[in-house]
Amino acid sequence: MTSNTLALEINSVTKRFGKHVAVDGLSLQVPEGSIYGFLGPNGAGKTTTIRMVMSIIYPDDGSIRILGQPNAESIKDELGYLPEEKGLYKKMTAIEILTYFGRLKGMNGRHAKSRGLELLKQYGLGDAAEKKCETLSKGMGQKVQILGTVIHDPRLVILDEPFSGLDPVNVEVMRELILSMKRDGRTVIFSTHIMPQAEQLCDFIMLVNRGKKVIDGPLGEVRSAGDHGIQIDYDGDGSVFKEVAGVERINDSGKHAEIFLEKGVDPQTVLQQLVGRISIRRFDLREPSLHEIFVRAVGGEVIDE
Repeated sequence: MTSNTLALEINSVTKRFGKHVAVDGLSLQVPEGSIYGFLGPNGAGKTTTIRMVMSIIYPDDGSIRILGQPNAESIKDELGYLPEEKGLYKKMTAIEILTYFGRLKGMNGRHAKSRGLELLKQYGLGDAAEKKCETLSKGMGQKVQILGTVIHDPRLVILDEPFSGLDPVNVEVMRELILSMKRDGRTVIFSTHIMPQAEQLCDFIMLVNRGKKVIDGPLGEVRSAGDHGIQIDYDGDGSVFKEVAGVERINDSGKHAEIFLEKGVDPQTVLQQLVGRISIRRFDLREPSLHEIFVRAVGGEVIDE
């Protein structure tokens, strides 16, 4: 892979805060035009990495190249960044906010306002253009912030925990916005500790824990490298799984369970042990979830979320 196909290169980057090593020898490559997920528990080093990429802070060791440049400062108008700590000026209207963000990125006022109105209409917020931000719902406010992040048509968009605090409807809105950015040819990097979101969206992922990269690569390759497990959708008392012979590990979320078997155990024997004890709606063999891959990779020791 040559450097001109990469949106981001991080080479052996380390960042310390006093004695605490927040990021430890991290290296990765993000291909242009892809959706790339930085995954891991809260406190794993994702936000620190993003802040170094954006030249908000600088690495103690190693190097970063972003869109072919040694730092973000020289190409800030080609970048869109949504920080983890989000907020809007409450007394400004939605279109005033978007116009302001556009001007910060080098657009003239007339063009920024015109583009802002176009985006608001495109994403179902046309009627909210003249409403003050303090009157917008949380989901609408999140949309406005994302539109402010992309109003200047950036090549690379970086979103820090974009799904945090969203209800299911607005999770779908965020998913569609991210996918539409990819369709428009942008590269999207987002951090999350919510593994299912990454499984649904990402072309590539990096799993990080305690500042160190655990796994990275194309999502399909990462998942196919793990042991296949039984996926069960069920109703009833999940405590019965603990009584099933031949089970090595269980991830039980209440109505869905992921079961990994000891070597040589036939999945059909597991099914036979469960029939009549719970109501099984789905039973099949699948690649392991990212949650399972991550837990196995770090030996079950992760930072509390």
